[in-house]
Amino acid sequence: MAVSQASLLLQKQLKDLCKNPVDGFSAGLVDESNIFEWSVTIIGPPDTLYEGGFFNAIMSFPSNYPNSPPSVKFTSEIWHPNVYPDGRVCISILHPPGDDPNGYELASERWTPVHTVESIVLSIISMLSSPNDESPANVEAAKEWRDRREDFKKKVSRCVRKSQEML
Repeated sequence: MAVSQASLLLQKQLKDLCKNPVDGFSAGLVDESNIFEWSVTIIGPPDTLYEGGFFNAIMSFPSNYPNSPPSVKFTSEIWHPNVYPDGRVCISILHPPGDDPNGYELASERWTPVHTVESIVLSIISMLSSPNDESPANVEAAKEWRDRREDFKKKVSRCVRKSQEML
């Protein structure tokens, strides 16, 4: 039962996004036969270091969605304090609901079932605009962001150029 509820909800969100595309990203299924794996392309937000980039990611939904969050992993190379070196995105709303065992986040900042594909991707776009170097997923990128901003910018612009070549 739960799986069919999750797939119905995801089908509805997919249909809504196709009917009313949102500026800044596009989304679709990786494979038409699997509603739980989405391919997302995030366009680097204007007036950020990522401007002009096209960053691809895979969004994987659990069978108990929306009670648990999806995972999001960039398949494009991206240099960012809140993206693990393997591409996994680390933002509060993708963390399981409830209290943070490490005490960094309020329960209200973590996953709740009201989030949609759109609100998740918009949070990722916002993360690109303003990195959180307080609890970094990529410590090296966070250090560079803080201490060697020029080096950080060079790495990001290399990622942006690479993402444009993949088009």
